[in-house]
Amino acid sequence: MNFSERAATMERKTKETEILVALDLDGAGEYDVETGIGFFDHMLEAFSRHSLIDLKVRAEGDLHVDMHHTVEDVGIVMARAFQKAVGDMVGIRRFGSAYVPMDETLSRASVDVSMRPYLIWRVDFPRDKIGDMDTELFKEWFHAFATNAGICLHVENLYGTNCHHIVESCFKATARAVRQAIEIDPRAEDALPSTKGVLGG
Repeated sequence: MNFSERAATMERKTKETEILVALDLDGAGEYDVETGIGFFDHMLEAFSRHSLIDLKVRAEGDLHVDMHHTVEDVGIVMARAFQKAVGDMVGIRRFGSAYVPMDETLSRASVDVSMRPYLIWRVDFPRDKIGDMDTELFKEWFHAFATNAGICLHVENLYGTNCHHIVESCFKATARAVRQAIEIDPRAEDALPSTKGVLGG
């Protein structure tokens, strides 16, 4: 991966997980993801491709316990790398939103890259698992990402019956919304998108 100025690498090691994330906000959606959880890898790859954020993830976690620590900690490290890469936020569009259909499913996401972290998660799953992965873990990833990236994120599944489609449409909608929000606005590339003169707080 060739990295631009809006790129960052972060590492985090605990007794439960060891995570490395490298990302480039101005990439082409190239990915290299290994977490030890196949379906989770698939979601992160979708996020990369649809946000156009180049993404490398290496995660080793206590999967013999369960997947919770790995999923949450990847969200934390991705978010911190994202926050570092987005920098002072001068010139970004700040807001983004997207609807993503997937067969019988429709989901939407809206984001404010503002250093005011918040998550609204209105997503219900008709089953408790997708393969071996607990569906409740997806909220953990989105919460970890929104909180640690300093973004306000609203994710809602409007309708759908297939759990795979539901969660994948949520990741893709979030990716598209983030892509829009972090783009540099050519009409305001030297301006901070706030009337307060500061973002956050």
